[in-house]
Amino acid sequence: MKALVYHGPNKKLWEDKQKPVIQEPTDAVVRITKTTICGTDLHILKGDVPEVTDGRTLGHEGVGVIEEIGPSVTNFKKGDHVLISCISSCGKCDYCRRGMYSHCESGGWILGHLIDGTQAEYVRIPFADTSLYHIPEGSDEESLVMLSDILPTGFECGVLNGQVKPGDTVAIVGAGPIGLASLLTAQFYSPSEIIMIDPDDYRLAVSKKLGATQTINNKKENAIEKVKEFTGKKGADSVIEAVGIPETFELCQSLVAPGGRIANVGVHGKSVDLHLERLWAHNITITTRLVDTITTPMLLKTVQSKKLNSKQLITHYFKLSEIIQAYDTFQHAEREKALKVILTA
Repeated sequence: MKALVYHGPNKKLWEDKQKPVIQEPTDAVVRITKTTICGTDLHILKGDVPEVTDGRTLGHEGVGVIEEIGPSVTNFKKGDHVLISCISSCGKCDYCRRGMYSHCESGGWILGHLIDGTQAEYVRIPFADTSLYHIPEGSDEESLVMLSDILPTGFECGVLNGQVKPGDTVAIVGAGPIGLASLLTAQFYSPSEIIMIDPDDYRLAVSKKLGATQTINNKKENAIEKVKEFTGKKGADSVIEAVGIPETFELCQSLVAPGGRIANVGVHGKSVDLHLERLWAHNITITTRLVDTITTPMLLKTVQSKKLNSKQLITHYFKLSEIIQAYDTFQHAEREKALKVILTA
């Protein structure tokens, strides 16, 4: 088969690789029909995730058709149409029983990280019964690819950890796909204001279409002053960090109101400053999380019922064989006006 293979920082190739086989009784092999590229893949290519070794097939999102199952798989059969979760869950360990699938003792985020991932013609899925989801007949595959990772990530790590409530003021730093997923799902809870902050005017315009009440270009405007202006000098009740660089995490600390929450979603490759000299007396909660995908079944129903339109996040379409070109587009998102790309096998 063909696969997108990592060969060290800034090195990747679309090349021939051995087709995966069943290794454990709980495995399934899935033929990929559609996949995408994630900001985390870009962090890997920059060298921010050293556990990813030379020869690893990248990718942790996608939909496909089951090609083969192990003898212990009971919920799926060959030919089933499935959504692949970015998190693999054994369903039995202590962490899984607590709903912390991201910390599964045998799984977690392993696809495209510790084992070969989904940016390939075929992928092996461990713990298939608890790491795949049936796709209802007639579903829009492209919309459902957004459920592999970014929608549950924005929702769980941003909205739920940020404890967004009716009437809250929410500030989201970063209007990329994860920030926009947080924007879409924050609206489940009817906040009074959602302020999107980003240096890209195109992404801010998209944010407005998707429900942002205010936008701030922090390359042209002072984001701290503008948020204070929008909130009667208080700051935001819930601040969601959706970038993963020191500057944006520092900005979040200046935007949060007393009693507020900072929910970190971004993947950080460098240390950041924590300004406890300012925050120690302000009753601030700071949360971190790797997505658990525990909300995927609910989000799947929401997308199926058209209460949530995840297809709005897709801007570019490629054949899977054009993945190098797709990466170039995704890496130059500002130039290409790119959000999520869809790769079709």
